[in-house]
Amino acid sequence: MSFKIAIIGAGSVGFTKKLFTDILCVPEFKDVEFALTDLSEHNLQMIKAILDKIVQSNKLPTRVTATTDRRKALEGARYIISCVRVGGLEAYADDIRIPLKYGIDQCVGDTICAGGILYGQRNIPVILDFCRDIREVAEPGAKFLNYANPMAMNTWAAIEYGKVDTVGLCHGVQHGAEQIAEVLGARSLSDLDYVCSGINHQTWFIDLRLNGRKIGKDELFAAFEAHPVYSQQEKLRIDVLKRFGVYSTESNGHLSEYLPWYRKRPEEITKWIDMSDWIHGETGGYLRHSTETRNWFETEFPQFLESASKPIDPSRRSNEHASHILEALETNRVYRGHFNVKNNGIITNLPADAVIESPGFVDRFGINMVSGITLPEACAATCISSINVQRMSVHAALSGDIELLKLAVLHDPLVGAVSTPEEVWQMVDEMVVAQASWLPQYADAVPAAQERLSKSSVKTRDWAGAARRSVRSIEELRAEKAALKQAV
Repeated sequence: MSFKIAIIGAGSVGFTKKLFTDILCVPEFKDVEFALTDLSEHNLQMIKAILDKIVQSNKLPTRVTATTDRRKALEGARYIISCVRVGGLEAYADDIRIPLKYGIDQCVGDTICAGGILYGQRNIPVILDFCRDIREVAEPGAKFLNYANPMAMNTWAAIEYGKVDTVGLCHGVQHGAEQIAEVLGARSLSDLDYVCSGINHQTWFIDLRLNGRKIGKDELFAAFEAHPVYSQQEKLRIDVLKRFGVYSTESNGHLSEYLPWYRKRPEEITKWIDMSDWIHGETGGYLRHSTETRNWFETEFPQFLESASKPIDPSRRSNEHASHILEALETNRVYRGHFNVKNNGIITNLPADAVIESPGFVDRFGINMVSGITLPEACAATCISSINVQRMSVHAALSGDIELLKLAVLHDPLVGAVSTPEEVWQMVDEMVVAQASWLPQYADAVPAAQERLSKSSVKTRDWAGAARRSVRSIEELRAEKAALKQAV
């Protein structure tokens, strides 16, 4: 088989490498062309060097090209994968820093909450540019695979307004299933069957079977409470299981910022999080992790390049959906996964226009979703709160209506639990002004926002958050890795 795969935001080096090697684990795909594109020529050249090394070491005919000209990369592409972060770590730092001034403590800030909503404002116009290029120069009927957050908002915009065949992909379901299999003592992940449904980062394991036996709430709760690690790292997530009756896919830190109950008071935050790793609730944890990862890669690039000489091992193919979807579409080997698509009745008690995450099967005929799923009422209520925020956020991003943007942020569950309307109005003004270079749709609103900020009497605080850690230096990271290696 010979076709073209374009990867937008290919400068996300580690993730691009993973997707690339996954796809080349499919024997029929050795002749495909990968077209890499990114705004950063520097990052492009680094990832191209790594992928070229993989191709050469494995003696493959695979072709890899790299260009900052996006349309050129998309020309004739059958599949387009997006891994973009518009504004990079500079804008992301504002997504965390500015809300902290108003008492809003986020662990990740890339889905909803103040940070996720502004992230969507930066991404959505660019996503629609991608869609325009796909319609104009890609292979007719090309499929757009979106990995970029905020997942639901980006996918919503691409489907509804970009008019491109789009699916959103995430790995939260897979990671949650791995935890459940472990606490239940499964011999392997294949012993566990499950139906997981909801919206991205708020997806719920509504049916669990271990070797065919149905697992109820009490058994699952007891298993998590008894686990020596998860009982400490996932306290909030386990509390939601106890009250809702079903387990959430999302990590302790992620889930904490989508709900209005656990991060609204500083003294409560430390009660529910765990500081053993950023993902369990650390303030700005993913920003710190992303910064350290970027710095580490830049410094240790020769090691990454050397590791690319290893043979591709199909047994180590990851559980990221992209390669499995392409394999099913091209070879008709059926694949079951959980995908982000427009609802249209798939989940009976969520709005039809929402982007949901739910089970589906892929074959030559496309992605075929399982319809008629009904969520437990508490799960649906939580999802609907986020969907309403997502809808307003998408519409604000399209129109550049700063008042609608403020209403979207005001209705966010955690923001509403922490901040007053006056604080929200000023916070949004401050974020839009700080990120103006990535928000062209708000250009006309920026001068008035600056004027309001100059006259504002709303008090802010100089606060690092309830559980903030400093970015570690390369030397500290090296020492930590050496200590871990010695311990093993």
